[in-house]
Amino acid sequence: MNGSLSPLPPVTLVLIFALVASTHEDVAFAGARSVSAWTDKINSKVRLVSAAVDANGQRELLAGVQLRMSPGWKTYWKNPGDSGVPPAFDWSESKNLKAAEVLYPAPHRFADAGGTAIGYEGEVVFPVRLTPERDGEPIELRLNFSYGLCKDLCIPNEVALELKVEEGTGKAETLLLETFLAQVPKPPAPNLLPRVVDARFKSGGGTPELIVDAAFPPDAAVSDLFVYAGDSFISVPSPIGPPVDGTQRFVLSFASPAEVDALKGKTLALTLVSDLGSTETLWKAE
Repeated sequence: MNGSLSPLPPVTLVLIFALVASTHEDVAFAGARSVSAWTDKINSKVRLVSAAVDANGQRELLAGVQLRMSPGWKTYWKNPGDSGVPPAFDWSESKNLKAAEVLYPAPHRFADAGGTAIGYEGEVVFPVRLTPERDGEPIELRLNFSYGLCKDLCIPNEVALELKVEEGTGKAETLLLETFLAQVPKPPAPNLLPRVVDARFKSGGGTPELIVDAAFPPDAAVSDLFVYAGDSFISVPSPIGPPVDGTQRFVLSFASPAEVDALKGKTLALTLVSDLGSTETLWKAE
């Protein structure tokens, strides 16, 4: 014997390669339990993710709907603005899911063919707070997701996604979900900017208006307001003049007093957006 190794027979090599490939697939599958496969659509792609994140001082398992768009394409916020359609999330086919609360990162305004729209471009992740029917058991998410995509024209899209979410998985996408969770507007709090200073309707013979005064951080480069009224259509407010002592005024005009009357008694979400933080104040229209 000269100590050299004899070459392995071809069949043995095939078995070894098959074992390595099988093991690789098992590892890949185990690591992919925090994400679903990407589903390609025209000028966009979508997938579900899950992650354990730090939220409100405790560790929480969240899901997320991740949407990537081709350059120049945009999608819409829950109030799409003057045109477009808001995203819709149907979780009804899921298992062990009592509730799914979709959170919306702060949007921005952009011009499209129908006027001024509200939404996102490039990439957005909608974080989702999950409540299981039975604690300690996996949640099988089945989502039918529809969204509008706009560039020179607007295209409706629909996609079906699935992901099994359970404790002990969902760690790989933590940074991604925490990044977009941080962009979700916070509830108002003392000394937190931006904040609503005053909100009121104005009619009195002229065009009915909603006037909102809001205080922003003094060094904020961006200051904006968006209003959400549930199923009721509401347009995009306009900023009026430069800020005065850090307070920016916004005016939202209505076509008729009947539009204002239709909002009376409803709770509107006033979302203030800046590059230094965003807040959402619930205001009852009176």
